[in-house]
Amino acid sequence: MEIREKKTYGLKALFKICPFAHGAALLGAALLALHLLTRGNRAFTEKLVEDYIHPFHLWLAGLCAGPGKVAMAEVLIWVFVLLIAGLVIFRLAGMFCPGRRLRNLYALAMTLLSAVLLVYSGYSLLWGSYYYADNFAVDGGFEQRDISVSELETVTKYFAALLNEYGEQVNRDDNGFYSVDKADIIDRSANIYQNTEQLHPSLAGPDLPVKGIVSSRLLSYMDYTGFFFPFTGEACVNTDFPPSLFPSTVAHELAHQRRVAREQDANFAAVLSCMESGDLDYGYSGCLLAYTYLGNALYDAAYSRWEAVYESLNAPVLLDMALNRAYWDQFETAVQTVSNTFHEGLLQSYDQELGLKSYGACVDMLVCYYLPQALEYLAEIQ
Repeated sequence: MEIREKKTYGLKALFKICPFAHGAALLGAALLALHLLTRGNRAFTEKLVEDYIHPFHLWLAGLCAGPGKVAMAEVLIWVFVLLIAGLVIFRLAGMFCPGRRLRNLYALAMTLLSAVLLVYSGYSLLWGSYYYADNFAVDGGFEQRDISVSELETVTKYFAALLNEYGEQVNRDDNGFYSVDKADIIDRSANIYQNTEQLHPSLAGPDLPVKGIVSSRLLSYMDYTGFFFPFTGEACVNTDFPPSLFPSTVAHELAHQRRVAREQDANFAAVLSCMESGDLDYGYSGCLLAYTYLGNALYDAAYSRWEAVYESLNAPVLLDMALNRAYWDQFETAVQTVSNTFHEGLLQSYDQELGLKSYGACVDMLVCYYLPQALEYLAEIQ
């Protein structure tokens, strides 16, 4: 005889259906409320980050450095994904049990809700807080102002000239493409900020290498070159894409580990550390990263000036740029669109109104910082 389920449930009865999911949802809601209530108070958030969150990340990063080159972030992500998938399958299977369909449907909904709440609230507290405490440009004494097209053109020319210079010196394969051992780049990453932090103490941080991600091809489909994982304190990088921008990507993710939150600031810090590192591979990649954003800005501001600078680039540099474009073109799918939409929404949820455009907003800082060097260098080579 079929046992019919009750039509209504009290709060206690609902809680008993999936107590762990309810507890996780309540904890997530509490953490999210704490973040939302306090992030408008910069002094409080700065103290929270400076005294608790950042030291916690440094401790985690040191702890996770123990397993060597294995990214604990990737391990935790896959364990979480498989756990949630298992719970979903279990609850879906329960939908076929007579008399328990509504119970399992409710449990499934609560499982998914609690997972989203717990992950997002934890991410907001452990990483989102940085956006409301960090003021990299001010704390580091970096100038920010409106720039002229002529100034933009000058600094773009500077990095184009350095690209040509470094591009002739780096190692290349038989086809003329830039070639480097990415494992070696990762091994050298622990030291690339040492010179920079002597000049700019605000960028001081742990001398730890980044971690390469095994499932990097999947990251490429999602349009990710790397990420900072606040639940382990690790800076992680995609190791699948062409090598020309790989070292500067490493530097970008290490900037996040050094509590540089905003993407435009992390890009500037990446260029700065690459240029100051004294490492040819990092220097070439940093120049290419800087030229990419400066060139895009000059293209929009004055096409004819951009065209003249672009035509000055040597064939080996153009070859590396073409390879990079060809690689990413193959991932322009619906998966990338969904991933970019999610990432943009995530950035904007922390009041980063530029969203994905924030990556290119480092142009003003680059021009202000490198203009004196650009004028001197270009005068010497002319």
